[in-house]
Amino acid sequence: MFYSVNQVLQLVQEGEIQFINLQFSDIVGLLKSITLPAKQLEQAFTNGVWFDGSSIEGFARVSESDMFLVPDPASFAIIPWRDGAHKTARLICNVYTPDGDEFIGSPRGALKRTVAEAAKLGYSYQVGPEYEFFLFGTDDNGDPDPDVIHDHAGYFDSTADRATLVRQDMINALEALGIEVETGHHECAPGQHEIDFRYSDALSAADNSITFKYVLKTIAQKHNLYASFMPKPLMSVPGSGMHCHQSLCFLETGSNAFADAADPYGLSKTAKQFIAGQLAHARGMSAIVAPLVNSYKRLVPGYEAPIYVSWARINRSALIRVPRSNNSNVRLELRCPDPSCNPYLALAVMLAAGLDGIVNDLPLPDPTEEDLFESEWARHGLQMLPRTLREALDELERDTVIQQALGPHILERFVDAKTQEWEDYRVDVSSWERNRYLRIF
Repeated sequence: MFYSVNQVLQLVQEGEIQFINLQFSDIVGLLKSITLPAKQLEQAFTNGVWFDGSSIEGFARVSESDMFLVPDPASFAIIPWRDGAHKTARLICNVYTPDGDEFIGSPRGALKRTVAEAAKLGYSYQVGPEYEFFLFGTDDNGDPDPDVIHDHAGYFDSTADRATLVRQDMINALEALGIEVETGHHECAPGQHEIDFRYSDALSAADNSITFKYVLKTIAQKHNLYASFMPKPLMSVPGSGMHCHQSLCFLETGSNAFADAADPYGLSKTAKQFIAGQLAHARGMSAIVAPLVNSYKRLVPGYEAPIYVSWARINRSALIRVPRSNNSNVRLELRCPDPSCNPYLALAVMLAAGLDGIVNDLPLPDPTEEDLFESEWARHGLQMLPRTLREALDELERDTVIQQALGPHILERFVDAKTQEWEDYRVDVSSWERNRYLRIF
């Protein structure tokens, strides 16, 4: 449900809300929050709330630090685990400069700009992310202990352990916050789970994604567990992905722009151009959709994660898959993003890549239905996704379409932050190296 300012103020008064959390995302996708007494909310809607942007990852230098949060009333939701004297609601915010301009370094703003480009072409962008995550036990300090895995179930297993109850509590909390959950189930690895929420417009999907991770971490903590969205926390088991189901709809009619019943794959020309665009920019957007050093330990052979730039219908080793569906529900599943990404930036570059395919009528290569890990012939001539974060950053700095979707401010700060992350990793002496070499050499 989308609320107006007056409706939010009325709901706060009638619901006896005591506090308001104003939420926004930094460049790397971490949720930030400022808490107001509820009586200050009307003033926040009118004048915004000042904060120091220089203290937020990737936002601004000290000399340009003054910024303002302006709540988006459509994002209003009551936090279900706070009541009584602590009853709290949240609002997701847009970020503005003192001059009243939307801040060019805001990830939410970057997605809004790309969505506006799609609207100029007559499309709305619909997305349904599928989030995988691990639940670990915690030590005495509440920190995750990856050696404490509380279940030994597998894919879709029905279990009576506490993880089932934890997932149900998570789903209840998400629903209470207005996020419509479709399914929840156990994933392939012990301790690994998936919860999927309903398809929506891109901005709502990104807002829901930020909320989703916040909710799951909170509910897990209440059960003395830790919800981890690290892409590959454990060796020799599948990592966690954030497969994204995508479609374009015509703004005028609301009908699916990807559908063509006469095509063998059910795909319209627009859909094929969109796939071609995402394939053409797959390497360039990798650093955004798979942004950690650790992300590239998930994108390896043997665990159903994609490593080749390809598309198909039934082939789960392909980068883009076309799930079977009826004519009104045609969608494309992009399988390389992982849950550590900033969803605003990830959806912005995914959409920009697809739109580039449409605008420039990029040609679609043939599908690859054979298993790419088993058939050397099938993968012959295919490009591979980057194998390291460093390689992904190099590709980003060559891809002008992805750079334009981010804007120069976000691009510069993102590359700086991730280059430092890569350099820290590169010079670190790991336990693997000590165990392997110390007693030999």
